[in-house]
Order: sequence, then structure tokens, then C-alpha cells
Amino acid sequence: GGGGGSATTYLKDNNLNNIQTWSHSNGAASMPYLIPGDEPGWENTLLVYPYRVNSPSMESGGVGGAFEVLTWDGNLVWGYELSNTDYQHHHDVEPLPSGNVLMILWEKKTATEAYAAGRTSLNGNPLNQMWSSAIFEIEHNGDGEVVWEWHLWDHLIQDADSGDDNYGVVADHPELFDINNGNVGGGGGPGGANADWMHLNAISYNAEYDQIVISSHHQDEIFVIDHSTTTEEAAGHSGGNYGRGGDFLYRWGNPQNYDRGNNSYHLIGSQHSINWIPDGYPGEGNFILFNNEGNEAVEFSPPMDEDGFYTIEDGQPYGPDDIIWDSPYYSTAMQGGAFRLPNGNTLITDCDSADIEEVTESGSVV
Repeated sequence: GGGGGSATTYLKDNNLNNIQTWSHSNGAASMPYLIPGDEPGWENTLLVYPYRVNSPSMESGGVGGAFEVLTWDGNLVWGYELSNTDYQHHHDVEPLPSGNVLMILWEKKTATEAYAAGRTSLNGNPLNQMWSSAIFEIEHNGDGEVVWEWHLWDHLIQDADSGDDNYGVVADHPELFDINNGNVGGGGGPGGANADWMHLNAISYNAEYDQIVISSHHQDEIFVIDHSTTTEEAAGHSGGNYGRGGDFLYRWGNPQNYDRGNNSYHLIGSQHSINWIPDGYPGEGNFILFNNEGNEAVEFSPPMDEDGFYTIEDGQPYGPDDIIWDSPYYSTAMQGGAFRLPNGNTLITDCDSADIEEVTESGSVV
């Protein structure tokens, strides 16, 4: 459901029968998740539903603000709201094996803060703001304490002004994000003006490597960070399993963001739904996403060793320079999703036609 209006979650079988439905008083921010409960069996399964709060503190496409965890029968177990002057949840959440939940947030920065950090222009932003991105991990109890957090603002670089923060050679630091990439929000869209800079729209977790991947729609790039860090380490450039703190372990899709490669390496645009293909599935360990500007789902294999470290050559962009698999043509201007199934087929969400289709490796719709 759009707006703040009501919505229904459907669990369907392959014959399109409803196995269960859940009704919600607020519209979805993105997609819900089924997670196992304390005991085995359908009746103990829980639903995690990210939704739009009635009065978000920041508003743009994909605005959310909260999630609720419901029992199989629709009773509230717990929930959490993140919608205040500094932070506003939007789009996706990610349930962790611990039962904790990761939330994507806009982090409001003033023009003064942005310029001090080395941003040269806010592109005439009517709010005179710049919304950065953050990730909070919410503990799965009634208190909903924030037990871990990561802020993009701690991992910036710029080569425009040696007198400002974050000054350095962008191409020498692929682990950092150039604060002068891209525009800051716009005047149109839902809710009027916004200052949405990155527009993260998906977050996924890999338990084997304790890594998080996020997708930036506005920057045409996906990023991997280390979840094994403490919050303090995540604010810096060292520590954690991979020794990099909260800096990017890997990024892909648009290496011109860090002044490497050329336009032929710009392989995705306005993408959604980045996730790892699970162990035991054909393509396990690879990434899959829906590439909106390419009108297809794509699968690619990151240059990672068995310990979860990513390799990059001096002066070169992160690989791969090609994809392993792509789906048939699906055109959807917004949203969209791609998920590998255990049988090797791929489930694709086509938002424009409101279709979900299962396609084989050779591209036929089954």
C-alpha cells in the first residue's frame, strides 16, 4: 500500500493460494520478511514488516520509520520506530540470525556540516540540508536498544578543498566515498523537497562473513561493510574481522565514483534488491540484484577469497568487469527485485506490471 494507508502481507504457495495473510494499519516501506521463531513450525514463524509512519521527519521515496514483528496469527511481539530530528528510517530492514534488526536511515546534515565536510555545492537544495546514510542495529527485546551503528559520514573523502575535512586523493581511497558525488535531493517527488543523497534501498546480511551489503540507487553502486566491528571501530578505519573498521570492504557498479575505470565499467544504474545468493543454492556466494537502467536481473561474482577478503589491483576498479548471468528484459522504472531460488531459478519482481515471475537460467518463465 502507498502513502500511510493500510496494507496486507500475503504468504502464497506456488499455486498462488494464500497460506497466510497479515493486515497492517500502515503502508509498507519495503518488503516484509518471515523469520523463524523460537520453536520450529509455521505456527511459530514471525513476520518482520517495515512500514511508513504517519508523520515522518524526512520524506522522500521509500520513506518508512518503523517496523513491527508479528506472530503467525498477527499479534504484535515487538516493534521499533526511528523517526526523529536526526534520523528517519526508509526502505529496507534486515533481520539478523540473533533476532536483531538492521535499519537503513537518512541522517540529516545541515548545509554548514556538509560544507565543513568538503561538499562544494548543495545543488540549490531548497531545504539547505544534506541527508547522509546510516545503519542502526536494533536489539530484539521490548526496549529496542541500538546495539551497533554505522555512519557513512565517518567514511568520506574529497579532493576539492584542502582546507576542509576529508581532503585526499579520491582515486587512492576506494574504501571511502567522495562527498561531492551526485546531487543532494530535489524539489519533487512524494512529500515535496528532499535532501536524499544516497537513496539506499536495500540491505542484506551474510552470516558466514559477518558482512552487510547496501545498494545506493542514486549513486549506481553497491557497498559491503564489516558488521563484526564495534560501533567505535565502525566509526573509524581499523578493527573488525577485516581490519578496515567501517570503511568499504568492497564496492561495485560505478567506479567513476572513486575516479577509477571509465564509463564501460559503469554496469548498473538505479538498481534495487542487492542480496547474496545463499549457500547451497546455484550461484552460492555470488551477488544478485535488479538493475533498473539495464532492465534486467544480474548476477555477479565478487573478487573474494575464502576468508571474506576482497581483492583490488592498484589503480584499477574493483572487479568483476562482467556479469555471470542476466535475466530476460524486464522494464520497471522503480523498485523491482531479484532472488535466487534453491532450484537455480530466479524470482523477479516487476513493479510496473505488478508481476512476480520465476525464470530459469535460460530465461524462460515457469
